[in-house]
Amino acid sequence: MNDHIHSEGSFEEHDHGELGDAEYAEFMELAAEEGFDPEDVEGAIEEAGHGPLPVLAVVGRPNVGKSTLVNRIIGRREAVVEDKPGVTRDRVTYEAEWSGRRFKVVDTGGWEQDVLGIDASVAAQAEYAIDAADAVVFVVDAKVGATDTDEAVVRLLRKAGKPVVLAANKVDGQSGEADAAYLWSLGLGEPHPVSALHGRGTGDMLDAVLEVLPDAPRETFGAAGIGGPRRIALIGRPNVGKSSLLNKVAGEERVVVNELAGTTRDPVDELIELGGVTWKFVDTAGIRKRVHLQQGADYYASLRTAAAVEKAEVAVVLIDASESISVQDQRIVSMAVDAGRAMVIAYNKWDTLDEERRYYLEREIETEFGQVSWAPRVNVSAQTGRHMEKLVPAIETALAGWETRVPTGRLNAFLGELVASHPHPVRGGKQPRILFGTQAGTKPPRFVLFASGFIEAGYRRFIERRLREEFGFEGTPIHISVRVREKRGGKKK
Repeated sequence: MNDHIHSEGSFEEHDHGELGDAEYAEFMELAAEEGFDPEDVEGAIEEAGHGPLPVLAVVGRPNVGKSTLVNRIIGRREAVVEDKPGVTRDRVTYEAEWSGRRFKVVDTGGWEQDVLGIDASVAAQAEYAIDAADAVVFVVDAKVGATDTDEAVVRLLRKAGKPVVLAANKVDGQSGEADAAYLWSLGLGEPHPVSALHGRGTGDMLDAVLEVLPDAPRETFGAAGIGGPRRIALIGRPNVGKSSLLNKVAGEERVVVNELAGTTRDPVDELIELGGVTWKFVDTAGIRKRVHLQQGADYYASLRTAAAVEKAEVAVVLIDASESISVQDQRIVSMAVDAGRAMVIAYNKWDTLDEERRYYLEREIETEFGQVSWAPRVNVSAQTGRHMEKLVPAIETALAGWETRVPTGRLNAFLGELVASHPHPVRGGKQPRILFGTQAGTKPPRFVLFASGFIEAGYRRFIERRLREEFGFEGTPIHISVRVREKRGGKKK
């Protein structure tokens, strides 16, 4: 662990990712021999060596253009844009880049207006997003001006104490500038007039975002080496037993349990001692009873899950084994993988299954979760406590894989043997080769490989499988990026 802390320190001081000075110098010499541009190599190591990205939440009341602005920020149409509130999304977090800086964007558009009034649903949703964020873009419709709901969100933002950039949307020309100026009254500083639809002013707004967005999240990972508790997100679709599992793990009734999905109190982090070790469970059990929603329930679940995963180091995904694996289960697993967190999959209600259901469940797991077969699996019962003792060892295994780093020399010896015994298929009369590589980051393991030509996705997956066979990496996603050698000093891809 001391070596690990030292490597993180060297990253901050020398910007070499997880590579020490001697290892970095040797690697750069190897890159020069193979004809790679030093700046390209340094950029690849820096990009692959980054830690968790800072998080930007985009909040505001319905139909002010939040999703349109998110699409503008990420540079592609991914966030669903529809006039009807409550549009269900597969994802709520996206990766973006502006002026060479990368960050995550949480889209909070499209909630359901419930019978108790919009203020309640705005408050619940905004709290989840703001909780996970390092900075916030608050979107207001400049044509409409500040409403009572906007004022409610302002109070939430002030209470949270996060940096805020005020975006006055729907300013399509000079005539709208005066409308934007009225939003100084919100007390959040300068309103940035933008048109999310046409892109007007969004560059200046993003410049303002970069000024308040930290280079790295406020919470740094690796708490075990520093002395704090490790953070676990207990995630899963509504009503799979998250609250019951947390209560059983804690040995007491800490979370309200109700058969209705999404009826629990606000999420609260729980410090729980297991096996002589204190863990921090990020409770994602549900939203307030008074904000119980029907059509919007899936979206709320996605937002809560995203917020919890961003705060955690390992995600324990709870699956109801008595029911078929759903699309939502798969989305939640994908969310944890995309976030780069260590992962354990726990199948709840295992004690209720008969032999036939167990047979079909195994087939479903192979089909639906084959891409995450590396995740430790535990079969548990939150009701009876069956096999709860297996949960902590599985979490520890996943965290160990998440923090594993392969020295560059050992990695290149492995790559050399791999390429010799299983070369890349010939395509168009050429056979691209992996020339060398390094593991520039951990949490999760991030590799950057340098090649003589384009490496197909299938061969990349083959490399990942072999990396796991050789070095373990149980319980963690692996990120592999490939840089291709350009002729005559050409620019990188």
